[in-house]
Amino acid sequence: MKKFYSCKIIFLLGFFLSFFLNTGLLSAEVSNNNTADTLKIASEGSAVLTRQPPVLLIAPFIILLIAIAAFPLFYKHHWEKHYSKYSILLAAIVAVYYIFFLNNLEGLYKTIIEYVSFIALLSSLFVVSSGILINVDKKSTPAVNTLFLLIGAVLSNFIGTTGASVLLIRPFIKLNRDRIAAYHIIFFIFIISNAGGALTPLGDPPLFLGFLSGVPFFWALQHVWLIWLVALVLILIPFYIFDINNKNTSSAKREYTGKIEVRGFKNIIYLVIIILAVFIDPAVFHWVPDLYPLPFGIREIIMFALVYIAYKNSDKGILKANEFNFEPIKEVAFLFVGIFITMLPALELVAVEAKSLGDKLTADVFYWATGALSAVLDNTPTYMNFLSAAMGKYFLNVAVKSHVQHFVNVDVIYLEAISISAVLFGAMTYIGNGPNFMVKSISERAGITMPSFFAYVFKYSLLILLPVFTVIWLLFFFGKG
Repeated sequence: MKKFYSCKIIFLLGFFLSFFLNTGLLSAEVSNNNTADTLKIASEGSAVLTRQPPVLLIAPFIILLIAIAAFPLFYKHHWEKHYSKYSILLAAIVAVYYIFFLNNLEGLYKTIIEYVSFIALLSSLFVVSSGILINVDKKSTPAVNTLFLLIGAVLSNFIGTTGASVLLIRPFIKLNRDRIAAYHIIFFIFIISNAGGALTPLGDPPLFLGFLSGVPFFWALQHVWLIWLVALVLILIPFYIFDINNKNTSSAKREYTGKIEVRGFKNIIYLVIIILAVFIDPAVFHWVPDLYPLPFGIREIIMFALVYIAYKNSDKGILKANEFNFEPIKEVAFLFVGIFITMLPALELVAVEAKSLGDKLTADVFYWATGALSAVLDNTPTYMNFLSAAMGKYFLNVAVKSHVQHFVNVDVIYLEAISISAVLFGAMTYIGNGPNFMVKSISERAGITMPSFFAYVFKYSLLILLPVFTVIWLLFFFGKG
């Protein structure tokens, strides 16, 4: 009963706040156009007239970011108990505004589809990978750790950054059990949860959406492999230096066999099924049924089914050894439903500006703009918005597959900049990519003290990643296009 009344209160608050936002006092335009209507091209290629959201509708997203950053630092217990309510309330404000004032059900519906697909993939990979136990009985050294991260980066291109993160984070923690520090986890996020997955559509969601839109499967491997390699080397060098200066704090002497043990092969089969299920999409195979108006498809049904099957059939001893519980995926699910919905106005406003300024956008702008927004917004729609803007320079439509296939051969520098920055910059914040928060949550439950949102940004990503990304820009994109 209490939950029922809580939902009513959240809905009413969202309605009245949305009504307040709709008044002329709070409405503002981003574009230089006088009209509040913009022509939006739907995914089917048809034209739909929708109202542009007011600038102040991005306030719920900013509030949620501040809450994620500050509450765990100053009100830790309160946040742990109520974070789901804050996320849902702020999402409700935006959802109510879109339904009752913008009459934009399509934008909200597409966001819900993206969220369901996102959480289906993350939850299935989380549960399935938790039933696989990897024991690396080697002494933790800077060389071993660096090799571990490099192998994980390569693996990210085959099972995705999410799959590789969930599969490898616990073995990485156990490998370094005598000398584990926050920087180990942070560099794990930098490399395996983000930078690693830049070479294939399986690696990171924006590349997969690009593949569905018409970008050839091996395009990224052919065009950004050198950028990927440079990025990994430049990130691994400071990690190696950090690790050299981290001495083993354990007084106990251990003997190591040097063996690598893998258990839970049944779950490896489940993992392969998840990877294959990624391609079960009407955009890839015409025989796959479209379940519209349901906000999910056959792919998501398979993934959610595997969550249940894997949990019921996984070796309980392996789950216990991996300290498995549902709390990390629960935290990601609640926070990201708020992030996905509250960031919708920001993404739409970005899309309007990107299209209106298309002729002024260079490779430099595409690289930094896509990257900066991918650090705080979802990198998949950010990738698509800037891909659309880049194609607009040549009067091509991103919703038409043949146009995309033509564009990849016109001027590759724009797609290179958009693709690599969408993947790399996700490591700049905890919310930049789904696996980041999951790895943080798993690590904290393993007893590792992780830096706060702001500490992560100012002590690590700005000091380590930003110089790396600047070097990549100077080497590959500066002054081009």
